[in-house]
Amino acid sequence: MILSGKEIKNKLGKEIIIEPFDEKRINPNSYNLRLNNELLVYDESILDMKKENKVKKIVIPPEGIVLEPNKLYLGRTVEYTKTDKYVPMLEGRSSVGRLGLFIHVTAGFGDVGFNGYWTLEIHCIQPIRIYANVDICQIYYHSIEGEYDKYSSNKYQCNKDIQPSLLYKDFE
Repeated sequence: MILSGKEIKNKLGKEIIIEPFDEKRINPNSYNLRLNNELLVYDESILDMKKENKVKKIVIPPEGIVLEPNKLYLGRTVEYTKTDKYVPMLEGRSSVGRLGLFIHVTAGFGDVGFNGYWTLEIHCIQPIRIYANVDICQIYYHSIEGEYDKYSSNKYQCNKDIQPSLLYKDFE
């Protein structure tokens, strides 16, 4: 079952944390999250799963920045989220998708117990100008049945910034 927007609001500060929170961002069954003002791009043309791939940071200026097709940009949400009781899920907003902008490649599924900022895997169909602090995606929450272990990862849990892939740690 997916929580309604009203139920997300009712659970704030107890079973769901969204900081900062703005009531205007509540939807019927989700909450809009904003794009932070920084992006990471990989420096290397061939990425290697077994090694730490170099990245460079790009700051999105007030006049925006044009993203190029066939390039992966990593961003993060302005908002920090936490829940120990629900499965958080992330999807792009339909208005953003209709411009050919994708906010996640495969990682829109969160785990119960995740807390931190959401890293966004951004790519576009054609060049598009984006801006910091735009409502770029939405988080929604599923209830979970049965016993479960809360998410705990030394790779991505409690992150404070954009997280490039740490898959190489699985090979160590």
